[in-house]
Amino acid sequence: MLNKILVLLCLTMAWPAYADIAVIVHPSSSAEIDVDELNRLYTGRSSALTAVNLQEGLAMRSEFDEKGAGRASAQLKAHWSKLVFTGKGTPPAEVANEAAMLSHVASNPDAIGYVDAGSVDDSVKVILTLQ
Repeated sequence: MLNKILVLLCLTMAWPAYADIAVIVHPSSSAEIDVDELNRLYTGRSSALTAVNLQEGLAMRSEFDEKGAGRASAQLKAHWSKLVFTGKGTPPAEVANEAAMLSHVASNPDAIGYVDAGSVDDSVKVILTLQ
């Protein structure tokens, strides 16, 4: 009986995703950034590139918020709410999914985005991988 309960518990638990995140730009881009610059881009403290986010609520977005922007999703949302309210910033545009992110970045030379490293194709260039 205990074994059955443990198996059911293991099957119903939500396991966190530990995917590598590829930070991507247009293939013609010569941009080179580190995690600190990535954080500045996604918090509105830099405009060297045009940051693009995945839709809020996606697991990859939450993982990126922590690894790339350096904050939990709720903290980042509060940060942007304050900037928008005071007229000091506009949050990054959002796309619906990773296919839309690849398409958007591939067609915009100034864009920077992110996808699961396994989703990268030759339409974009990876400039940083977050683990």
